[in-house]
Amino acid sequence: MRGMADGARVKVYGLASLLTAALCACAGPAADKPSQASVDRYVAEAKQLAGDDLKSLLPLCNPQPATRPSEEAVHAQLERAIAASAPEPGPAFDNLYFVGSSWVSAWVLKTSQGLILIDALNNEDEASRLIDGGLAKLGLNPKDVKYVIVTHGHGDHYGGATHFAQRYGARIVASDADWRMMQTGLEFTSKLWDPPPKRDIAVFDGDKLTLGDTTVTFYVTPGHTLGTLSPVFGVASGGRAHKVMLWGGTSFNFGRDIDRLERYAQATDRMRNVAAQQSVDALVSNHSSFDGAVSKLAARRAPGAQESNPFVMGTPAVERALRIMGDCARAQHDRFLM
Repeated sequence: MRGMADGARVKVYGLASLLTAALCACAGPAADKPSQASVDRYVAEAKQLAGDDLKSLLPLCNPQPATRPSEEAVHAQLERAIAASAPEPGPAFDNLYFVGSSWVSAWVLKTSQGLILIDALNNEDEASRLIDGGLAKLGLNPKDVKYVIVTHGHGDHYGGATHFAQRYGARIVASDADWRMMQTGLEFTSKLWDPPPKRDIAVFDGDKLTLGDTTVTFYVTPGHTLGTLSPVFGVASGGRAHKVMLWGGTSFNFGRDIDRLERYAQATDRMRNVAAQQSVDALVSNHSSFDGAVSKLAARRAPGAQESNPFVMGTPAVERALRIMGDCARAQHDRFLM
């Protein structure tokens, strides 16, 4: 077992990936020499695909800077984000809860043998106030957090992870690639982020984490970082079964890195196949600006809200969202190569 002590009751086990490079064939407009025409074509398709329901993804198609933001710029953005009032925690599904801030998300998956936390915000203070406090408001006990999944190695996702390891004995899960990055050379740093957690469980593409009645399958979707994880898992709403994909890293904040843009686009193609094959009907993010989580939670709380769950998009919409992200990555790729 990779990363697990002998005799552990909950197993992380390897799975030979059934999805090969054949699933990564490019979709969307036919590839040609990068030009303003090719950029415009990708952006036009993304806008058409977005319709009225997926417009929150279209900022990805805006031109991106060729250099990474400076530490000063990161710090200024974080100060504004952390100062903003956090939304109320709430259930997206019967067993999946939002306990994040207004800018960065944290999700809690409830199982029959404890809780799985997906991302841990910027630092211990936020982890304690928003995640521990949010769980308490929802009638859940932070002591029941058994695993913390870090979707990628940026401090707004790993910053609070050590809190759960030290206070509650939770195990921390990340991809092998991003563990190496967190240990040897961070892409971004900020004094508002706590240090990366100590290396614990490393997972690879296709690995699974099972806790009680719930299994999470990990897909490595490189781009935002080289080891970004996009987990897929089952949930329920009103007793009806659904399947969620959490896209683990969305924006192109890595500058003029052609290889990463190509990997990102290929990952969206591959995960569209996963969504179709597994009937994934909900797509969430770790930043609510991309998935509308805060407004969807408010809709679920509204008096007289309909029984339908706004987080349930349907598989065709999940596939459209992934195509939009792929088109925007290809548009940015061509901008840099023009």
